Amino acid sequence: MGESELLRDVRRVVNQTIGDSDVLIFVVDGKDGLSPIDQEIARMLRRSDRPVILVVNKIDHDKHSNFAIEFDSLGFERNVAISAEHNRGISELIDQIEKLLPSPSESVQAPRSERPLAVAIVGRPNVGKSSLINSIVRNERAIVSELAGTTRDAIDISYEQEVKQFVFIDTAGIRRRSQHSSSVEVFSVMRAERSIRRADVCVLVVDLSSGVTAQDKRIAGLIQEAHKSCIVVLNKWDLFKPKRGEKGAIVERVKEARERLFFLDYGSFLVASALTNQNVDRLFGLIERIRAVAKKRIGTGVLNRLLRAAFAANPPPMRKGKRLKLFYAAQAAGTGDRLQPPEFVLFVNDPASLIEHYKRYLEGKIREAESYEGLPILLRLRPRTEKNNPRS
Repeated sequence: MGESELLRDVRRVVNQTIGDSDVLIFVVDGKDGLSPIDQEIARMLRRSDRPVILVVNKIDHDKHSNFAIEFDSLGFERNVAISAEHNRGISELIDQIEKLLPSPSESVQAPRSERPLAVAIVGRPNVGKSSLINSIVRNERAIVSELAGTTRDAIDISYEQEVKQFVFIDTAGIRRRSQHSSSVEVFSVMRAERSIRRADVCVLVVDLSSGVTAQDKRIAGLIQEAHKSCIVVLNKWDLFKPKRGEKGAIVERVKEARERLFFLDYGSFLVASALTNQNVDRLFGLIERIRAVAKKRIGTGVLNRLLRAAFAANPPPMRKGKRLKLFYAAQAAGTGDRLQPPEFVLFVNDPASLIEHYKRYLEGKIREAESYEGLPILLRLRPRTEKNNPRS
């Protein structure tokens, strides 16, 4: 897809967004003056049946007020001069927006029992993230292009399925730092990393035809470090066409992906094609399974018996002359309405004595009682002595 086609798709998405909106805010640059692009956008907005507020930005001082007069020729009834940088005119703009928005009684909405689930779609460039978003919402809200770096910022797309609310975050493709061609791309990666942190579920999109790359592993590491629930989508099934034994080849490719992403072993894996919609609907089933599993708890008695048996069967190694000793364990209660990974608090003699491989061993034992598929397990260690053991 060339740049002219990209511009065409931008216009298409703008037109669709206009149709989905209650109020349109048309922002222009007061210092640069009226441009041909402003005039083209104005023509598009006038053809809509939506109320439009013309916002002339960068009117930083009273002496700049004359800059806004030029834009009166666009013919919009509602004009507001503001300075976003200096917070001038913002209150007036908010007042105008509130007057134009429909009242709650006019909006027919299904009851919302819980906050929307935030799902970040992440991956390296050109693995099909935007195509997956479009396939999920059955719409072309995200712009799909072969031009690398088309999605430079995180785009939030609200979606409802069977009364459940979702926010899909379409992020910029994450490249290695050395491959950033501009400061814009550096900030794109920073925003993508921030999107991972604010998501409830991260969907890591991997190109099935090329397999897991070093950059895929790096992005998976960001998800692991953020302690986020995860689904790995092996995309572009339609391009993966081995000469024979397709089913066996796909099983082998999934096995290879799991081995390459061994540190993300809790993640759910899905083979799909965003282009042909194959298996994309199954993504919602995996998300709902994660949501349900996150609410499961292991009884305190069961948990303590399980961990004591684990310590007895495989005692922790000595570290700096000390051996980790478990006094008591309990599963922490969830807080708020966010999807949270299961957290277990272990009261021990010396938290620093827990080494990484033994931590993974304990996590594995907990998963024997409850798999918590798609969710990381968090272990929080607190120091205690025999005297102040919470069990006594």
